[in-house]
Amino acid sequence: MPALVRRTAAALAVALGLSAPPALAQDTATPLSSPGAAMDPEERALLRSEIRSYLLEHPEVIMEAIEVLERRRRAAENEAEADLVARLAPELFDDGYSFVAGNPEGDVTVVEFIDYQCGFCKRAHPEVRTLIESDPGLRYVVKEFPILGPASRTAAEAALAAMRQDDGRRYLAFNDALMAHDGQLSGDVVWEIADEVGLDVDRLRRDAGSDEVASMIDRTYSLARALRIEGTPTFVIGDRLVRGYVPLDRMRAAVAEIRAEEG
Repeated sequence: MPALVRRTAAALAVALGLSAPPALAQDTATPLSSPGAAMDPEERALLRSEIRSYLLEHPEVIMEAIEVLERRRRAAENEAEADLVARLAPELFDDGYSFVAGNPEGDVTVVEFIDYQCGFCKRAHPEVRTLIESDPGLRYVVKEFPILGPASRTAAEAALAAMRQDDGRRYLAFNDALMAHDGQLSGDVVWEIADEVGLDVDRLRRDAGSDEVASMIDRTYSLARALRIEGTPTFVIGDRLVRGYVPLDRMRAAVAEIRAEEG
């Protein structure tokens, strides 16, 4: 391979953050400035041909470049989401109406956007409970985010209204029972479950239909749009957005990483 081509390929590798292959490393000490600037058309065609041949002989270089670009993309996306979480922190972590469990003064907050008809929310539910119950330093916030139809909306309204009874002590039992329900929800099923967990259903119906509860759900919709959340479950763990079902071990790892970063 001509020295100019080798140095050009080496420079491209360095620019991409890759290690120059051994065949190129010997030329990297030679300064390279604008390799194509002074080339005539024949030299330019030769350079392109040689680079093409090299990449065909060493396709791993292309894969390395793709991996570097993907890492950079993820890093930029994570940084942008962290900035968004920081900007929306008051509404996200302390809106004044979402249910809060775990340690109110915890060093890491986990927020979960849920829909009671979401299969992956149901799958995640016992693992989230285990996470919160096994880590005394976690604060857990539930965002009622009904996106799967009228029954989901009814269940979310009823859950928010349940916090008005017994100082919110029956909310978790109601939340657990709704998540444990096997099959599609309906309005009647929501009220039956509420009765089973000991809620005053007549009062619950009135409170669930109030303008105040409707406003709470509208605020959560607005927050989700701002965070570009379109599905459930979606978690915010510290300053990170985690979309979709996450196994318990990965949630624990994310919490540990947040703690390590915050010292």
